[in-house]
Amino acid sequence: MTQSEFLETVMPFKDKLYRLAKRLLISSEEAEDATQEILMKLWAGKKRMKTYKNVEAFAMTMTKNFCLDRLKSKQSGNLKLVHSNYADGQASLQKQLEVRDSVNWVERIMDELPEQQRMILQLRDVESYEYEEIEKLLDMKPTAVRVNLSRARKAVREKLLEKHRHGIG
Repeated sequence: MTQSEFLETVMPFKDKLYRLAKRLLISSEEAEDATQEILMKLWAGKKRMKTYKNVEAFAMTMTKNFCLDRLKSKQSGNLKLVHSNYADGQASLQKQLEVRDSVNWVERIMDELPEQQRMILQLRDVESYEYEEIEKLLDMKPTAVRVNLSRARKAVREKLLEKHRHGIG
């Protein structure tokens, strides 16, 4: 596999790898490092890549496992908590602040979810994976994926409603 063939294969889903890593590791820097590490591992194993049914699913699984290993290692205590700023160039400053606040709240709520619910919500609602892909990626039964997704969405919805009811900012 040439470098250009490799790039054609992995570049379409590189951002998905980063977003999954960021969801799990929180820190943008750690997520970037994890993504680079996964891309280097994929490059090192490029000869085997043609044997994979779904390279993207394989890479997402590698990313998930790598990030979970990072979190379990002693280095996880050194992870920096860095939240990205989100901006919409077309909205007014007030609207930008409201959107950023809402996104940050949803991210914080998602970070509080149990690991499995957090991953399923990320894969389904943020990355737009199909249920079947999530089942294979996380090695879960269809009902377990749907139940966890439902619980995760309900928890996010309840916490957001609670925030708006109490006007917590």
